[in-house]
Amino acid sequence: MSSTNEKILVPIGFTDQSILALQQAVIIADQTNADLILFSVVEIPSSFKKLFSDFEDRQKEFKQKAKQNLQELANQHCQAIKSVECMVVVGKIYEKIVETSEMLGVSLIVMGTDGSPKELTKKFIGSNAYNVVRFASCPVITVKGKKIKSQFNTIALPLDLHKETKEKVSYALKFARLFNSSIRVFSVTQKNSDSSVKNKLIRDLQQANNFINSKGVECSTEFVEVDSSSSFSSSIIDYTNKIEADFLMIMTKEESNLEANFLGSNARKVINKSEIPVVCIQPSPKKDLTTYLV
Repeated sequence: MSSTNEKILVPIGFTDQSILALQQAVIIADQTNADLILFSVVEIPSSFKKLFSDFEDRQKEFKQKAKQNLQELANQHCQAIKSVECMVVVGKIYEKIVETSEMLGVSLIVMGTDGSPKELTKKFIGSNAYNVVRFASCPVITVKGKKIKSQFNTIALPLDLHKETKEKVSYALKFARLFNSSIRVFSVTQKNSDSSVKNKLIRDLQQANNFINSKGVECSTEFVEVDSSSSFSSSIIDYTNKIEADFLMIMTKEESNLEANFLGSNARKVINKSEIPVVCIQPSPKKDLTTYLV
């Protein structure tokens, strides 16, 4: 993400958490000189059409009201941003967010999540936020915590053995340069893991450290061993809290091989648990990154 002519899409559901995500997006847009797009989806059940003969008129009313509410939020929170647009569409929430982000060519989506609900399969990240994370082609920042970050001093970058996770290094560099951040690269493994796995992780950490430092960005690494009873997702969150990170960057591809790719298979848990913004990266299709690229 460069510092000019970039667009940030902010889905607004008019909940407290989505307003918090908007405030976080404003800070990011202000620091990167990006445009903001406040976006709301009116999701009307098909049964609604059967109940009201004036369905289309009511749909227009819903859209107009949502557009008015978005404009009020823009006036209240986005005065520091040069270009702010408000958009309202009708449809399925996550599908419209992903579709619109691709249509407009946005560089980033920033959205709130209320964490893990009791009925996880039916509700929100639930489904909307996580489906956006899964299907959006651009990075997605999820905001679950109740405090926004005004400065981004440290980016926490966990690495596993899957080649595609190295793609995060390039994204981390871009974010670090934008916000003048340092990067902490770390790997988590269980103490009883195979020694070949540990040795490979340590080598990859050193390779990442050398590459990032060579690009003029401050970087440090740590190899974290945890007990077999500790989950990877909790260990990642515990470590980011320990180092007081401001961003956590993860890859979101799902894999069956947990030892080689714990980040993808645990992405949902990490997003649910993290009190700091999580930058979610969808790996490029069929991209084999055996070395780091600029």
